[in-house]
Amino acid sequence: MNLFERYLSVWVFLCIIIGISLGQLFPAAFYWIGSLEIAHVNLPVGILIWVMIIPMLVKVDFGALSDVKQHVKGIGVTLFVNWFVKPFSMALLGWIFIRHLFAPYLPADQIDSYIAGLILLAAAPCTAMVFVWSRLTHGDPLFTLSQVALNDTIMIFAFAPMVAFLLGISAITVPWDTLVTSVVLYILIPVVLAQLWRRALLARGQNVFDAMMGKVGHYSIIALLATLVLLFAFQGEAIIKQPLIIALLAVPILIQVFFNSALAYLLNRAIGEKHNIACPSALIGASNFFELAVAAAISLFGFQSGAALATVVGVLIEVPVMLLVVKIVNQSKGWYQEGLKENS
Repeated sequence: MNLFERYLSVWVFLCIIIGISLGQLFPAAFYWIGSLEIAHVNLPVGILIWVMIIPMLVKVDFGALSDVKQHVKGIGVTLFVNWFVKPFSMALLGWIFIRHLFAPYLPADQIDSYIAGLILLAAAPCTAMVFVWSRLTHGDPLFTLSQVALNDTIMIFAFAPMVAFLLGISAITVPWDTLVTSVVLYILIPVVLAQLWRRALLARGQNVFDAMMGKVGHYSIIALLATLVLLFAFQGEAIIKQPLIIALLAVPILIQVFFNSALAYLLNRAIGEKHNIACPSALIGASNFFELAVAAAISLFGFQSGAALATVVGVLIEVPVMLLVVKIVNQSKGWYQEGLKENS
């Protein structure tokens, strides 16, 4: 992991302080930034999101989809957890904790919005960062690449219907046109542009591609941090009034990370997949494409919404929690392989 990735939670915490401070000192400037919208899309944030997402998607080789058949069982487990367990379990956790257990401690007018943010976070499977987590567990790189390529393809078609369905059963109304616009702007167009860029770079040689990826990766993180400063500038007053909000929103996110990673890990063990397949499967099943979730939350509900704040909490805890999951799967390798021997 590079310096930015390793200390992402530290940078996010600094963004909280900087964003809240700037929002209190220069409220007019940030309201002006928030007003720069076209069709519910904030232009400054839209640009930052593209800078954030496109370099990550350039790393994805959709040609790896042809290799999916080599790890059918592991792929099946990850898809099951990503698309049939995680979004629904998060909706359930949001209902339990946000709508009921924590409701007395949260602003009543933001309850639905917090739940929506949690659902957006869970409905977007991880892409770029999972390569880092997989490498730390010595995961099979071919499996990781083919799974990420498959998830990105599925997201283009399934993200909007999944989010609309889960928000609908949570009694939260979302305009379909805005949701579809978010998918086109933050998934489809970035994927197309990233793949065109990838092809152009590879045509000039692998060395050129690697050198460019080393440069633009920093821009992705800087764009993320700039977006977070804007978010916390708008969220500052709510956080100052109720600082407990961030901790309360972290609870369902933490539970779903550990639940889904454990489920994927155990299912892979039960079906006899190798440890270097189970590890990235568990990590993909637990982590989120938080850049997409943040962008969609802003487009759908606005800067000052609870949904935007909920997705940002996911960013805040992503690195330390996923490093803990990495440590658990690495240290349990002996136990995992004993189970494979017993089942063989």
